[in-house]
Amino acid sequence: MKRRDFIRKIATGTAAAGAVGMIRPLQTSAAKTYRWKMVTSWPPKFPILQDGCERLAKNIEIMSGGRLKIDVFAGGELVGPLEVFDAVSQGRAIQCGSTAPYYYAGKSPETQFYSDYPFGMPHRGKLAWLHAGGGMALFRQYYAAFDLYPIIMISTGTQMGGWFRKEINCLADLKGLKMRIPGLAGRVMAECGVNVVNLPGSEVYASLERGVIDATEWVTPLYDERLGLHQVAKYYYYPAWHEPATTVPFIVNTKVWETLPEDLKMIVHAACAENVTWSLAEADAQNGKVLKKLVTEHQVQLRKFPDDVLVALNKITEKVMKAESLKSEKFKAVYESALAFMADFNYWMEASEWSYIDAIRLKS
Repeated sequence: MKRRDFIRKIATGTAAAGAVGMIRPLQTSAAKTYRWKMVTSWPPKFPILQDGCERLAKNIEIMSGGRLKIDVFAGGELVGPLEVFDAVSQGRAIQCGSTAPYYYAGKSPETQFYSDYPFGMPHRGKLAWLHAGGGMALFRQYYAAFDLYPIIMISTGTQMGGWFRKEINCLADLKGLKMRIPGLAGRVMAECGVNVVNLPGSEVYASLERGVIDATEWVTPLYDERLGLHQVAKYYYYPAWHEPATTVPFIVNTKVWETLPEDLKMIVHAACAENVTWSLAEADAQNGKVLKKLVTEHQVQLRKFPDDVLVALNKITEKVMKAESLKSEKFKAVYESALAFMADFNYWMEASEWSYIDAIRLKS
């Protein structure tokens, strides 16, 4: 055998052996399947929030070729709507879930930002901060203490200001109201004399109907109409000073997450990213139509918060944020990260999207 042919055969054989070595781990991981239970804080069959969880599970199963199957349970079906955090953190029978971090402000005040926070950034800025500005790194660092690994899976975009049984003409009109409003916005409202109530979505309608609460924020017209809030409150306020870009994470027990092979981890990440795009598009495609329906067919009174009320709420927000930062270095780290990113983002938006919106309005 000629030396050149001998070397070629050795090289070919070595490459083939290397290829087999690379394939074997994939074959090994493909032979193993995983089955998870996912619990959520959302009512059964609820648009986008619960539907998005079902959709995510289905897409992950398809993308993984059936190697990762997730059984989804709405709020109350397996655990209570506000018990999702603990159920996934313990990781005994529940592997993953979907809930709002600000429901658990008592456990992790610094991660309320990952639901949303008053006078924060709109969707583009929020997502940019999360994925390109260090926001997610802090989220995962602080949730690791609870054995939780978070991935953003839904974005509702900018919400509405909430439903009220009476008009809000000045800041004093808020005093004494019983209002369902979670997270840091609840802290701000408490400073205004509001009696803040933390309720899951499944209890909001009945509480407003029975007078347990006088006002509530929920999400946007699409979600709010489905919950029937227009039947029990007359005034619908905007803008959503409290939640300009609400995001919802998919949380996995850390020990469970670490058992997944890398390709399945990537599939979960990719499915969550696609779900964010879908959720925002779905909501934006329908919210305008539903809002018009609420006003024209259901005679809902659409109101804008007075400017002086918004100015006052902004000042109170700064006070609350500073007080929380003094109590917690972790809270301070997340808040300062978001503020620093927002300064550059707003500078860019003033010269781009926001000025374009102003230009469009000049036509009218």
